[in-house]
Amino acid sequence: MEPSTLLLEKLGISLLLGILVGLQREHANRGMAGLRTFPLITVLGTVAATLGLSFGGWIVAAAMLGLVGVLFFPALVRLQSKDPDPGITTNVAVLLMYCVGALLAIDGMMAVGIAVGGGVAVLLQFKPELHGLAARLGDADVRTIMQFVLITCIILPVLPDSKYGPLGVFNPFKSWLLVVLIVGMNLGGYILHKFCGAGAGTLLAGVLGGVISSTATTVSYSRAAGQEPAHTRVAAVVIMIASTVAFVRVLALIGVASQDFFLQALAPIACLTLVTLVPLLVIWRRARREPPAVPNPQNPTQLRQAIFFAAMYVLVLFALAATKKYVGGHAVYGVAALSGLTDLDAVTLSTARLVNTGALAAAQGWRMVVLASLANLLFKAGVVAALAGGRLFRPILLLFAAPLAAGAAIIIFWPK
Repeated sequence: MEPSTLLLEKLGISLLLGILVGLQREHANRGMAGLRTFPLITVLGTVAATLGLSFGGWIVAAAMLGLVGVLFFPALVRLQSKDPDPGITTNVAVLLMYCVGALLAIDGMMAVGIAVGGGVAVLLQFKPELHGLAARLGDADVRTIMQFVLITCIILPVLPDSKYGPLGVFNPFKSWLLVVLIVGMNLGGYILHKFCGAGAGTLLAGVLGGVISSTATTVSYSRAAGQEPAHTRVAAVVIMIASTVAFVRVLALIGVASQDFFLQALAPIACLTLVTLVPLLVIWRRARREPPAVPNPQNPTQLRQAIFFAAMYVLVLFALAATKKYVGGHAVYGVAALSGLTDLDAVTLSTARLVNTGALAAAQGWRMVVLASLANLLFKAGVVAALAGGRLFRPILLLFAAPLAAGAAIIIFWPK
């Protein structure tokens, strides 16, 4: 890796860590430094340390002394004046730009210096937007982000990257890495919902529901339709959109877990997705102007949920591997169908893992994923019947008929 590329990577990590801590401080409102100042401070440290490698460690000490000065100076000013917050962002930016200027003097670091200087300008310019972002996030939202940091930055690095168990399929690090992937996707949908979900249209409500959890979306909208029959049509559209997005989510998970498996599974699962779109487009034209009642999603980063998913993933992984080794034949399809009833993520990632290691053929693997998807559709239809009754169950059954029939045909007739 080129030195400039490596340094840009370090600066990017420094910036993200500064934004993370700055967001928490800005929201807590416990000090002057916030969402802009902390990134400047962390990048300042990285730039100063880089300069120290060429000019001596005194630069790091000098930058630290300068930072201490700009941190304590506003406090002294407040003691002698009525100004509640003179601010330190500009002072830190001055120190950082001084280091950027020195960075430009090092051979091969011109691009890095330009990138840092431009980033400082952007960070300073978007003050209202950054403060507005922090203001719109509630205590629960910040706690959600910090829980994701716990799952990703604290738990993941300490897990061993080795295989355990009699079948040699359990790797703690890789298993938790997939947990991070799922929780990250759910968190992205959750944050989008927080900013636009309350006023979202039917299409966006369904897409966000599919990103977060199509099964949970089905439960929420079925309950809403059962309590308010006027929401039946909108509920049917949102559930159908979320179920369609679930197929796209499955492809995304396969692509992350195994690129070779993704190439094999892309065509059949894409065909299933397109078939699902046909009845969706018909009913969506009638309901797209109706405002949906958007239920609030649950926190997707709770440690208990992460541990539960990790346990489900490992359980499905062991079940598929053991069935393949000791039973063989078509028994793995039964395991896939049962696993896919309530959740597609675990069976999708487990199957992709086995295909990637050669324990399963790709053609068998994507058929298992499609079968699990069809089982999940049947489960959601049962949820609709139980929570909303026949008023919503009848249109959902008609909408699900096309993907169910197409999925069965794909499993049976698609060339091997």
